[in-house]
Amino acid sequence: VLQPPVATTADKLQTLPGFEVELIRTAASDEGSWICMTVDDRGRLIVSPQDAEERLLRLSLTADGRVEQVERIDQPIGGAMGLLYAFDSLYVSGIGPERTGLYRLRDTDGDDRFDEMTFLKRFEGGGEHGPHAIVRGPDDRLYIMNGNHTKVPEGISPKSPHQNYAEDMLQDRMWDAGGHAVGVLAPGGYVVRTDPEGESWELLLGGFRNAYDLAFNSDGELFTFDSDMEWDWGTPWYRPTRVNHCVVGGEYGWRSGTAKWPDYYADSLPAAVDIGIGSPTGVKFGTDAGFPVKYRRAMFIQDWSYGRILAVHLEPRGATYNGTFENFVAPMSLTQEGSRTPLNVSDLEFGTDGAMYFITGGRGTLSGLYRVRYTGPDALPATTPLPDNDHPTAAAARDLRHKLEGFHGRQDTAAIDFAWPHLNSDDRWIRYAARIAIESQNLPLWRERALTESRPTAALTALLALARAGGPETQPALLGRLQAFPMAGLNEEQKLAKLRLIQLSFLRQGAPSRESRQLAISKLSPLYPAESEPVNRELCRLLVFLEAPDVVPRTLSLIARAPTREDQLHYILHLRNLKTGWSLEERRQYFSWFNQDHSSLKHPHELVQWFRDVRRNYTDGASFSKFLVNIRQEAIQALSEEERAKLAPVLSGETTVDISTAPQRAFVREWTVEDLLPALDEVSGGRSFARGRQAFADAQCLACHRVGGEGGSVGPDLTAVASRFTRRDLLESIIDPSRVVSEQFQNTTVITRDGDRIAGRLVDEDDRRIALLTNPYTVDRTEVLKSNIKERGHSEISPMPEGLVNILTREEILDLLAYLETDGDPQHAAFAPASR
Repeated sequence: VLQPPVATTADKLQTLPGFEVELIRTAASDEGSWICMTVDDRGRLIVSPQDAEERLLRLSLTADGRVEQVERIDQPIGGAMGLLYAFDSLYVSGIGPERTGLYRLRDTDGDDRFDEMTFLKRFEGGGEHGPHAIVRGPDDRLYIMNGNHTKVPEGISPKSPHQNYAEDMLQDRMWDAGGHAVGVLAPGGYVVRTDPEGESWELLLGGFRNAYDLAFNSDGELFTFDSDMEWDWGTPWYRPTRVNHCVVGGEYGWRSGTAKWPDYYADSLPAAVDIGIGSPTGVKFGTDAGFPVKYRRAMFIQDWSYGRILAVHLEPRGATYNGTFENFVAPMSLTQEGSRTPLNVSDLEFGTDGAMYFITGGRGTLSGLYRVRYTGPDALPATTPLPDNDHPTAAAARDLRHKLEGFHGRQDTAAIDFAWPHLNSDDRWIRYAARIAIESQNLPLWRERALTESRPTAALTALLALARAGGPETQPALLGRLQAFPMAGLNEEQKLAKLRLIQLSFLRQGAPSRESRQLAISKLSPLYPAESEPVNRELCRLLVFLEAPDVVPRTLSLIARAPTREDQLHYILHLRNLKTGWSLEERRQYFSWFNQDHSSLKHPHELVQWFRDVRRNYTDGASFSKFLVNIRQEAIQALSEEERAKLAPVLSGETTVDISTAPQRAFVREWTVEDLLPALDEVSGGRSFARGRQAFADAQCLACHRVGGEGGSVGPDLTAVASRFTRRDLLESIIDPSRVVSEQFQNTTVITRDGDRIAGRLVDEDDRRIALLTNPYTVDRTEVLKSNIKERGHSEISPMPEGLVNILTREEILDLLAYLETDGDPQHAAFAPASR
C-alpha cells in the first residue's frame, strides 16, 4: 500500500506476433496526467499533463529506450492537447498567458532552454472539445485540428477552401436531451492551416465532432479519427467513431443533436472506415517506424475508452481510400475472460529508434510511457524509404482531385471549364471536388450551364451546387429542371442526390411556392414508401415538411414493419411536429408506440458488432430515454385541446425511467480513500454480487449511472469503466467526485441581475434565453432570459454529491467496486465463493 502506484504492466497487454510491448516509466505523483506528446529534434519526448497549471515535461531517452532524465519546461503554458516540434520551435496548442490558443516556444540563445514564447492565434473554446493536434504538412505548413466547441478564429482568409457551410437539415432539430453541445453549430470540428509564423490562416475543412489528432500518410494525404456521440446509441442519428480522409474543402456532416447528416448526403464525404464505439485520441502513421511494410503503411489510432491501439490498413480506392482494422495493442482482457484492465491511451509517437512510444492518462488518471518494438522478421528499418504504393490509377485520381481542390475558395476563369466534365465522374470524391470548384466561381458564369446539363449525374451535381449557391430567384427553374430526371430512371445514389438537393433548395432558397409544393407532392408522394430504407428516410423528411396529405398513414405503415428500432424512431421523430393530415386513430397509433416495450426489436448488425469488438453487450445511450420523453412532449404540444382530451387514456401511459427511492440507511462512517486503499486487492475475489448490486442502488449510484444497461443516464455510463480507470481511480472518484469533473457532466451556474444563483445542465439555448435542467431526475427546465444574466460559468463542483458511500460498510464498498469492475456480471470470477 505504501508503494507508489504503477501503470498497467506489459504482461497484461497483448500485441501482434513479432511485436513486443514494454512499460518504460510510470509518471511520478507530481507529474500530472499525460494527454499529449511530441518528439523534438534530439529524439526527446515532450509531454503535456492535462491540468493547465502543470508544466510541460521533456523526457530524454537512452539508445535502448530508457528514460534517463525528466525536465520541466519553464514556460507558463500547459493543458496542451496539441504539441509539435518543427522549424526549430515547439508549437503548443494549450493554455498560456493569452488564454487558450497556439503558442510558439523557441530557444534563442542555444542553451537548450525555451526562452521565448510567442502567441500566434487565440482559439475561443476549451476543454476536451477545444483546440487539439498540430501536425506539419508536406507543404511545410501547420495543420491544426480543433474540436467542435472551438469557434473558428478571427483572421481567417476569405479565400479559404471551406466556405458556404450551414446546418442544412430539413427537420426541426432536437438538441441532445442531456444538454451536450447545445447551441454548437457548423462547422463543428474543423482543420485550419497556417504558415510557421502563424501569419496567414485558412479554414480547410469541417464537419467533425471531436477529432483529437490528425496525421499524413506516405502519399501526403491527411486523415483523422473522429469521435461518436455515445449518448446517441440506439438512435437513427448515431454515427460511430470513424477514420476520415481529410481533403481540402471537405464537409463531414457532424451537426449537434438529431441533425447529424447521414453518410450518403451528396454534399458531404463519407468515412474511410467505421470503427465503432470508443473515444478517439492519438493517431499516427507508421511511416517512420522500424516495422514491416504493412505496418509502416498503417494508420495507428487510439481508443481511450476501451484501451486499445488499432492498426488501420487503408487501400487506395479512386481518389480516396477504404480500410480495414485490427487490434494492435490492447489489454488481454479485451479478448479474454477476466476483469478489465485499464489502458487509457492518450497519444503516440515514433522515436528515432523506429519504436512506437505511447502514453496513457487523462481525467486525473495515472500515466505511463510504453514502447512497442518489432523483433520479428521482415522489418523495414525506419531509415529505409517506403517502396512505391504501386497504385498508378489511384495516384492519378488523387492528382486530379488536388487540381480541382486548387480552385476551392478562389475565383479563376479556367475553373469552370476544367471542373465541369468531372461533375459526371463515377468517383464521388472527384465529383465533390469539382462541385466545390464550381461553387467557388461567380454564379452568373455557370447558372445556365447547370440548368441545361443533360447527363443525370452531372446535372444533379450541378443543380446541387445551384441549390447551395443560388438565391430564391433560381428556385423555380431548378425545381422545374428536376422533372427532366424522373426518379424511375435513376439509380439509388442519384435518387438520394435528387432528394437532397430538393431539401437544400427549400432550406437555402426559401420555402416552395404553392405551385412548387403541389408539384413536389405530386411527384414524390407516389414513390413513398420505396424499397430502399435510405430513400424512404429522405422521402419522409420531404413529405412531412411539405405536409403531404397521405404522409401520415404511409409513415405509420413503415413504422409497423420497420426491422430495427432505429428505423422506427426515425419516422417517429419526423412525425412529431406534423399538425395536419391526422385522424384520431392515427394519433392514437402514434402515441401508443411510446407505451410499448421495444426491447425485443433488433438493432443494426454493425452496431451490435461494434459492442462485441470491445467485449460489451449493447446498451442504449445515456440520452436515449430522454429523447423519447422529449419527442413525445413535442408531439403532444402539436395536438389541439380537443385531441388531447380524446387521447387522454393513451397519453397517460407515458413511461419514464424507473428510479427507485433509495432506502433510508444509517450513517456508518465518513470514508476516506486512505481508509480503503489497503483493502483494494480484496476486490478481485470472494465478493458478493447481490450486496454489490444493492450497494449500487442504496448509495444512489443507480439513479444517475448505468451498468450493463441498468440505471439512470444523468452521469456517465459506467459499463466498461475498468477499461479506463484503475481500482484506485474508481475509489477516488466515488469518495471525492469533484477531484476531476468531465466537462460533459459539468453544470452551468448562472447569477441573475436579481442576485439569484441557478445551477443545472444546459439543455437548450437561443439568442434570447437559456434552459437549465436543475433537477437531473426530471425533465423540468428552468429558463433564464439572457438579458437577466449577470454572470455565467461552469461549476467546478461535481453534480455528484459527496458522502454517498458513508451509509455503506467496508465490505459493501468493496462489493460495489467489484460490481463496477465486472460490469455487473454475476458470473464473474470476482463473485465466486472464496476457496477454503
